Amino acid sequence: MRAFDAMLNGDKYWINDPELVEIRYQTRDLVDEFNALGAREVSRKQDMMKQILGKCGDDIHIEKPVRFDYGKNLFIGSHVFINFNLTVVNPATVTIGNHVFIGPNVGLYTAHHPLDAEERDKHIGFAEPIVIGNHVWIGGDTTILPGVTIGDGCVIGAGSVVTKDVPPGMLALGQPCRPIRQIEAKI
Repeated sequence: MRAFDAMLNGDKYWINDPELVEIRYQTRDLVDEFNALGAREVSRKQDMMKQILGKCGDDIHIEKPVRFDYGKNLFIGSHVFINFNLTVVNPATVTIGNHVFIGPNVGLYTAHHPLDAEERDKHIGFAEPIVIGNHVWIGGDTTILPGVTIGDGCVIGAGSVVTKDVPPGMLALGQPCRPIRQIEAKI
């Protein structure tokens, strides 16, 4: 099995597999080009995201800079605003729904490393996907960890560390992030 397939399946894989290294280099080269574009080059930035991402919807606004490991594993819906300094470490897929707002300095991390030092020293990894539903607002300085799903209509408070799924329609915050209450507003 290819390391890329093992990675996407959530199986253990060698992080330094030459194919994976090349995909990361290609993604990072394109991301560097995107980050070098001027603020007013809106059309060019949209075109670049369509090259970088596995899927890119309409009406996307992404502030620079961004950092992505595997652009082809990142799927963004329509009507999405992403503020400065988004970091996506995504050997597994990251799916961002429609009508999503992401604050500055947010990190989405799908990667795991073994607890066993010998295995970790061999550069073995595994990953779990992240899913962000529709109509979600993620506050600045939030970290979302591997395997998390954030349901439709959620608001995640600034500075949260999301370690577990958040059910739809919840206001959730904290370190670790916990649902506080149901949001009464319509989605």
